[in-house]
Amino acid sequence: MQTLTIEGYLAADPSILSAQGSGKKRASFRVLETTRFRRANGEPGERTTGFNCICFNEGTAENYIEPYAKKGSRVVIQGHVENDTWTGKDGVEHYDLRLIVGDIRLKNRRERANAPSGVAEGVDAAGGYDLNDDIPF
Repeated sequence: MQTLTIEGYLAADPSILSAQGSGKKRASFRVLETTRFRRANGEPGERTTGFNCICFNEGTAENYIEPYAKKGSRVVIQGHVENDTWTGKDGVEHYDLRLIVGDIRLKNRRERANAPSGVAEGVDAAGGYDLNDDIPF
């Protein structure tokens, strides 16, 4: 199994989907990671890679991702890679890689008024944001 850890930003608000048979919820989202580098001629360059991610943990999807993860949220995700294949309407077979989320941490800044009690200790007095907002699962 291939394990991957990425840090990036959500490309859009996550989709929370319910399975047809069981009704269990899962989260689907895309994370963008940008790598900066120098070319051989010394000019700076950057490459952005998108990762399709799926979280099958119903509790995490419903109680953590749905209320707190928004477009532009900074996330750190750990999971394993799976191949995904499907046949399009035109009969062509398509291949894709997706990251099955095992652990996700949001690095959002939250205002003090919206933070639950007990978070106030880590709040920066200058900005009113919790800069160390890690919730492990």
